[in-house]
Formats: sequence, structure tokens, C-alpha cells
Amino acid sequence: MLENRPCESYLVIASSCPRGTKWPYMYNGKRPGEFDESDGCCRETKLSKFSSDDSSSDDNNNTNTTSSPRDSRDVLLPDSRDQSDDDSKLSDSSSDLDSSLIHRHSIGLDKTDLNNQSDDDSLSDSVEDLLEEQSEEDDDDNGFLDSPEAEEKEDEEEGNEDGYRKHAGDSSSNLDALIQPIGRDNSISCLIRCSRSDYGSIALLNRSFRSLIRSGEIYKLRRQNGVVEHWVYFSCLLLQWEAFDPIRHRWMSLPRMPPNECFIFSDKESLAVGTELLVFGKEVTSQVIYRYSILTNSWTSGTSMNAPRCLFGSASLGEIAILAGGCDSQGNILSSAEMYNSETQRWETLPSMNKPRKMCSGVFMDKKFYVIGGTTGVGNDTRVLTCGEEYDLETKKWTEIPNMSPGRNEAAGEAEVPAAAGAPPLVAVVNNELYAADHADMEVKKYDKVRNSWLTIGRLPERAVSMNGWGLAFRACGDRLIVIGGPRNSGEGFIELNSWVPSEGPPQWNLLDRKQSGNFVYNCAVMGC
Repeated sequence: MLENRPCESYLVIASSCPRGTKWPYMYNGKRPGEFDESDGCCRETKLSKFSSDDSSSDDNNNTNTTSSPRDSRDVLLPDSRDQSDDDSKLSDSSSDLDSSLIHRHSIGLDKTDLNNQSDDDSLSDSVEDLLEEQSEEDDDDNGFLDSPEAEEKEDEEEGNEDGYRKHAGDSSSNLDALIQPIGRDNSISCLIRCSRSDYGSIALLNRSFRSLIRSGEIYKLRRQNGVVEHWVYFSCLLLQWEAFDPIRHRWMSLPRMPPNECFIFSDKESLAVGTELLVFGKEVTSQVIYRYSILTNSWTSGTSMNAPRCLFGSASLGEIAILAGGCDSQGNILSSAEMYNSETQRWETLPSMNKPRKMCSGVFMDKKFYVIGGTTGVGNDTRVLTCGEEYDLETKKWTEIPNMSPGRNEAAGEAEVPAAAGAPPLVAVVNNELYAADHADMEVKKYDKVRNSWLTIGRLPERAVSMNGWGLAFRACGDRLIVIGGPRNSGEGFIELNSWVPSEGPPQWNLLDRKQSGNFVYNCAVMGC
């Protein structure tokens, strides 16, 4: 059947298979792992092949030569005579191979046939099969990587003398070849287009994959190639965060934040930048930042700002974020601003705004940073600001823009009205267009850059309730707007995630999912990477 055609397949014979079973490869009623010298086949053994169609011709005309394994572990049997000299090496290392990675090898293909196969098709099939098998085995990993501690423990338990695990796709002499048949560049080109949900499973394939993902290199390459996937992160419990994948409609729970009684009851802000989620709060006498990394799936203490603050306006663009305004630990309202780089984890002080403000909002639009609305003054002198300010990253200058805050009509002008107990402006940018949620009138508004005015374009989802804007999240998520909120009755209720794509026409909200919850949304951020 295979005459004059080279065969490069590998067959895995499990030592745990029950005795007495008639297997396709046996000699004198014994499996390869049971051969001994009495069989007269210590180094070379003829294996009887059984085939439903060609059993007689195979038995009479075709024989495969292989070396006998040294023990009864799972063994790798080459069908070629040329590999018999290396049998001891194969049998020693074969037990370390992940049998789930050795499947669907073509049998009886000559070099011409192999060259004619599509690399993209075979790679796609292999990756999909591997991820499907992995997801079935590890369905509860939530798409996150193991923590560093878990990884070290796994390496200690399953590693060899050098602390490395051997995989079918791994090579100690060339770790740069992620998927060796197609090379590193083509491997990365395929991997950056995989879903973030798959990276937890991909990292388990071998150390090369794990290093590429855990180091963050894969996310840098995604950003450089314009591949961005947005997940929504929000908290309905004081120390517990959840993530939602709007593409696959998957809910994932993050590890619980470190316990801190003072931090729990302080005002908190959140910000997603790069591959990090930053949560800002207050300890006894100072501000504190907790940093969650999707690379390690763990919380750590973040780098302190040059001028710690709370109740600020913020937004992120790729690996950088800008925070402006807010108030310090003594309650002083600030006009200063800082920029954070998630790759270096360092803060840079920027020029100060024209006006100090707190309870403001921030967005990036047209590659510029805008801070909108907020309040200024203290006590009876507290006033709402209707203006916004634009920061040019190239000239490093602030420009004040009157009437930029939504919810205030033009008749108010720059007149500053008494502050209300409302939330900061609910604003978001999609495709460089600024939108706002008017929680009082349940309307969606769009900002006209030329006329410097707001136009009502539709309604918010009917069940998106809030308390003066608190408990309602209005965020940009790629090319769509996301509204997170929901009714609460006697401490029991649920939250809803609704989305609308502005490029498709007037607001028509689609329910993405809903989740049981007795609390409203405390904090929310969208991470795109």
C-alpha cells in the first residue's frame, strides 16, 4: 500500500492500553512496549499491520523496521529504518511529549505532495484543533494566563533536569521558531490575529509561545499591525472585577484585589491603558494605585504619580494615558496633569491646565486629549464648569474651549451655575466623534466640532437607569458605544450591556448580555489591545 512512498508518520502507543486487545501494531500477540529478547527482536522488530482493506497485501509485501523501546512508557515509533540508530534517544524523550500535539500526520505523502499542501490551511487546522482540545480540557481558565507563581510550580513539577518541558513544537536549539514549518515571522503573523481569549491556551503549548505572550511582545505587534480587540472591565463589588468579551460574549472573573479597608471605602477611579488596568484610591493618609496586568493575571502595587490625586479626568491612547485635574489628599483642586506610559510604568508631569477642576471627564480625539466639565471652588463657592480644555501632544499647550460640556445649553455660556450632586459628564469617542449620555433626559447627544454645540440624535436604552448619573457606564468599545446599567429592585436585579454602532445609523441599541447583580456599576474601563 505504501510501496515506494516515504512515510514520515509517528504513532503513539499508550502503555495504559488494556492487555488482550488486538491492536494494529503487534508481534506474537505483544505490543511494542512488551518485546523482550525471547522474541528474537531486541533491536529490530517486524510489526504486523492489520487493515480492513489491505491486510493480506500489507502482511506479505510490507514490513516496517523499528527499534524496541527500553521501557513500558508511552513510546514514539518511527516507521523508517533510517531512524533506528536514534531509537534510544526517541524512547527516552518520547514520554515527555504531549500526545495531544501529535495527531493528523499525513501518511504516505511524498515530497511533491507535501510541497503542494497549503501552509495556511494546515496551520489553521492545526491551531484550531489544538485550541479546541485545550479549551475542552481547560474550559474554566477564562482566557487568562496562569500567575507567575503557578507557572513556576508547574515548571518544577513537570520540568526535566534543566527545568524545561519538552513539547512537540518546542526545540531547545531553536526557540525562536514558534511554528517551525512556517518560521517565526509567519507564526507571529497568524498569532496576532488570534483572539485574546485564546492566548491563555496558546501560552501552554510551549515556552516560546508563553514568552511571546507573557512578555507583552504579541500585544506590541498587534498594535503595530492595527489589530485591536476591546474588552470591558467593570466592578459591581468593591474588590471584585469582571471582564466581558463582546465578541464571544464571555464573562471572566479577575483575581480579587488585595484587601485594604481604607481603600474599599474611598473614592475610586479606573483606567485601562496598554495591557494594564489601573485602579486609583486612597489609604489612610495617601493615594494608592493597584495595577492589574493581563500578562500575569495578577494585581500588584502601581507606580505612584508625581502629584497623587483623585476625582480626575483621564483617557488612554495605546500605551499612554493622561490624567488631569482632580484633588489631592488635602482636598485642594488641581490644574496639573500627568502622562503615564504603561510600557515603562513611569509618570511624566505635563503643563498645567488653564483652570483647576475635579469631577471632570477625559477623552482622546483627533490625537489630542480633552478634559471636559467638572467643578471648581470649595464650599459655597463650588461651581460647575461648562468649558473644556484641549491638550496638543505636539505643542504641549492647553487651549480652553467654551461650552464643550454636555447638558448645559448655549444660553448658559460660561456662566458657572451651582454644582449638582451629579456624576462627571458621561462622554465617549468613536471614530473621532464625541458622544454624550444625558442621564436626566435619557438621550444620546453628538458634539458638533465646527459649531461647538451638542445635538440630540436618539435615546438611551430604556432600562439604563442611574442615580444622577452614578451607576451608569457610557464607554467607547472599538467602533461601538457601550452602555452598562440596569434596574435594581429591593437589592435584587441585574445589569445589562447594550451596544450601538454609530456608523450604522441613529441609535438602535442591541442587548449584548445581562448579568445578575445586586449592585450598580462602581467603576468601568475598556481595554483595547
